[in-house]
Amino acid sequence: MSNTQKSIVSGMTVLSLVGIICKIVGALYRIPLAWLIGDEGMGTYQLVFPTYNMLLTISSAGLPVAISRMVSFALAKDDPRTAKRVFKVALCLLSALGFIAMMLMIVMSPTLAVRSGDVSTQPGFVAIAPALLLVCVMSALRGFMQGQQNMVPTAISQLIEQVGKVFVALPLAWLGSQVSIAYAAAGVLLGTSLAEAAALLYMVIVYHRKKVAFAAIPQAEDTENDSSKTLLRKLLSLSIPITLGACIVPIASFIDSGLLLNRLVVAGIPRNEALGLYGRYSGYVLTLINVPTALATAIAMSLVPSISAAMAKGDGKQMRRQSTLGLRLSFVVGLPCSIGMSMLSKQLLDLVYHFNTPEALQVTANLLSLSSLTIVLFTVVQSTSGILQGLKKQRIPMYTLLAGVIVKVFLNYTLIGTPKVNIYGAPIASLSCYTISMLPNLFYVQKYTGMKLDLWNIAGRPGLATAIMALILWGSMRLLPTHGVWTLIQVVIGMAAYVGAALMTGAVTREDIAPILRKFGRKAAPKKEDN
Repeated sequence: MSNTQKSIVSGMTVLSLVGIICKIVGALYRIPLAWLIGDEGMGTYQLVFPTYNMLLTISSAGLPVAISRMVSFALAKDDPRTAKRVFKVALCLLSALGFIAMMLMIVMSPTLAVRSGDVSTQPGFVAIAPALLLVCVMSALRGFMQGQQNMVPTAISQLIEQVGKVFVALPLAWLGSQVSIAYAAAGVLLGTSLAEAAALLYMVIVYHRKKVAFAAIPQAEDTENDSSKTLLRKLLSLSIPITLGACIVPIASFIDSGLLLNRLVVAGIPRNEALGLYGRYSGYVLTLINVPTALATAIAMSLVPSISAAMAKGDGKQMRRQSTLGLRLSFVVGLPCSIGMSMLSKQLLDLVYHFNTPEALQVTANLLSLSSLTIVLFTVVQSTSGILQGLKKQRIPMYTLLAGVIVKVFLNYTLIGTPKVNIYGAPIASLSCYTISMLPNLFYVQKYTGMKLDLWNIAGRPGLATAIMALILWGSMRLLPTHGVWTLIQVVIGMAAYVGAALMTGAVTREDIAPILRKFGRKAAPKKEDN
């Protein structure tokens, strides 16, 4: 395995491990949160988040990727001066965009609350607005570090965000609950803003600590000095298609936040019951699904700068190797997560969350069992998007995802309003969305990298290992209890079975896990010191 491939796996490992920890913390934190504010409170809380995510994505999604790519490209050319100037230009731009987004949310909070279908959400929109500015500034710092293929600061800042929410948002939720459900939800959202402030402070400290080491990077003499306007134009040309592509899903979620609730009412479900159903789907099901999708984000974030650096060096062979590795890893992590979570859906929900009735648990479990199948599709979409972005083909994933989301919105409107389908239309629409996006992405990755899609090694071996895991997990579920701590035992059995099956079938090789073992302190042979 080359040094660049090791860097991809190592960077993915750090982001994946911390990302999963963050998602688990986020899922667990919703247990006391649900106790404090209930299903209706969760519904109110979730009605605010799609708007926040949409504005956050518009203002900051594409630029960190563009920064990462331009910085890695410049460093591959031994031009740290340009890399530093790219960061400064992007920081100014992101700060301005974040401030505009923050003010828009504050000023338009009454309108946004009416549009969400619940006017009590207005305090929540105001409470989370400062996070837009804070995350935008932090995104510039993260992109700069990722461009140096240093994923650790991003990972730790994400951990600070999640842990901060637990220690700040829950007390604020309790204080707000003394007034009303609306202020309880607003307290949670204010906690998010404060947690983002703590994460930004950490990134600023890391940046200042790394300045000396970055300044020591040798500068090539024959490099061109682009003007700030030229760098800004390059940043925008790279980031705008990525931003538009990244905005598609948040915009769809923004539409869904009003659409789903209204269509459930059309399907004949009373409004309070519909709000609780929406809260369980968006607050419980999607939260659990987001735990393994942290792996997908880690793979994509690691691929962009490494492929961009390979392009800068004109190393097509290395670029194809990295693309193949990224695709294989997406199936390696996506398939077992999809099948394992689908099989253990009811047990996981019963372990993590509190349900008022067995019927509520069963409906939510059915939703999770179906929705979890999107994990592998989403993972492949993220990986292929990262590869195409690294190849300067960022418009392609934007168009393919747009096509998928158009179908998703149409299916949500049609299926959820059908009484016999109602809320189950949401996961069906998501499955359709990511399938439509994934297939053309795979075609274009093959076309522009020149790689051959070895389906057996990329997907077949992980699929066989997943089938073996599913068989063992099914047997253990028949023999052992599946409640309480036994659920955790079942998860461990599934993970152990998959790791063993993956090694046996060749889905995972020793070269793949060597960088991971080194991350956990496995010592390499000591180097002899020169006398």
